Amino acid sequence: MVFLGFGKFARADKIYAMEPLTGGDRGGGRRTRVWVEGIAEPIIASRTERSILAEMGIRDAIRPQLIDDAIALAERIVEDADKGRVDLADLGRRARRLLESTAKPGSADPLF
Repeated sequence: MVFLGFGKFARADKIYAMEPLTGGDRGGGRRTRVWVEGIAEPIIASRTERSILAEMGIRDAIRPQLIDDAIALAERIVEDADKGRVDLADLGRRARRLLESTAKPGSADPLF
């Protein structure tokens, strides 16, 4: 069973397609359309397709999320720099979380 959010679950071996929602379709707990075998209409999940894939055990499903997070951090730095007000403490915390998420579990030497 895979958690889709807000009390919704589906059998992992019965999920055959997922589509991330964009634009006006996204928001308010709406992240992904999930097609489940035996159900005519897609289920609207409050989780991203990557988090669902990761829970299903799809290898390296989290890695693209790490790249997305790094790009989002870079975009925020550029936007803040363009506005002339960069919050280094906030950016430092975000960068630290991003780096810590790349550390191997059970590593004897923490990054920080």
